[in-house]
Amino acid sequence: MTAQTDLLYSETEDDLRSAVRALLADRAGHQALLDRIETDDPYVPGLWKSLAGDIGAAGLLVPEKLGGQGASHREAAVVLEELGRAVTPLPYLTSAVVATETLLGLAGEGGGGPAVDLLAELASGRTVAVLAAPLSTAPDAEPFPPGAPAAEPSPSAVTGAGPLPASTVAGVADAVAADVLLVPRADGLYAVPAGEAAVEPQVPLDLTRPLARVTPAPGSGTRLADGEAARAAVRRGLLAGAGLLASEQLGLAERCLEETVRYTRERHQFNRPVGSFQALKHRMAQLWLDVVGARAAARAAADALATGAPDAPLTVAVAQAYCSKVAVRAAEECVQLHGGIGMTWEHPAHLALKRAKSDQIALGSTGRHQDAIAALMDLPAPA
Repeated sequence: MTAQTDLLYSETEDDLRSAVRALLADRAGHQALLDRIETDDPYVPGLWKSLAGDIGAAGLLVPEKLGGQGASHREAAVVLEELGRAVTPLPYLTSAVVATETLLGLAGEGGGGPAVDLLAELASGRTVAVLAAPLSTAPDAEPFPPGAPAAEPSPSAVTGAGPLPASTVAGVADAVAADVLLVPRADGLYAVPAGEAAVEPQVPLDLTRPLARVTPAPGSGTRLADGEAARAAVRRGLLAGAGLLASEQLGLAERCLEETVRYTRERHQFNRPVGSFQALKHRMAQLWLDVVGARAAARAAADALATGAPDAPLTVAVAQAYCSKVAVRAAEECVQLHGGIGMTWEHPAHLALKRAKSDQIALGSTGRHQDAIAALMDLPAPA
């Protein structure tokens, strides 16, 4: 019998939401973000320590026996909803989700090893790890360079001998905040200290999620896995990232809708609130329906990942194909229905729009996920 999908929020998830929302309202309000993006460092000082360490959000996906909170993707999704609402510049998606899930794919059931040791550091919030792959990498993509071995590792991979080839990867999100880089290379997956790699910041569209060009030094890093084990772990990390990115997009869309409704109630023309005009009411009503659908899709993806459902890749692809469009539309409506003020640099609407547009191609574009749905469901392509 197939387990029933649970889209409702538990009391624990609601309590976690309240704690995260209160922290972000106090430390990372919109004015604070507008001030930070004027600098070269968008990250609010001390905020990662408060969220990851004090609240314990960094270790939600890590089992207690490995030093984490032993929660699930559902709780991590709630954190990302709140980070999306506030458009917060933090490496949560990249470190606490993608990198953590990648390492969990290597930790197995037993013992120690570098992956397990690094997981404990990530769960505590003391260390930030980032997968050295472009932000646009989809779950079914191949981030390993050509020539990577299959399931059977080479003798040099078994012994750990041989240098790590130097290669540059562009568009790596949050690399400037990373302490460790998880680098896919031809002979496996490596953990490279950030100090042993050249990290060159790039100019992103979304100023709250910095991108960088990463070049690991030759011979640096510790090999974590080889062959198919490395590939499977990276696929697991990217799939979890894509699934929970939908929750970030949901939070962003909800906040844009709320701010638009609030503003159109307060803004008057012809001695009436502009929100009372029928044309605007229809637009906001349709957007509300879109957000409701996005919530169902995002929660379904989080629940499928949390329960290890066999159809998780399909559920994640559906969530991404739908939620990315809703987030962009909500942000566009927020800018347009705020009128002239919504077009200014001083108003935070542009932060939401840039994050939504950036998220639209993050971890696979809408078209890529639609292709994945077609392949998983064996749907014929249009003639």
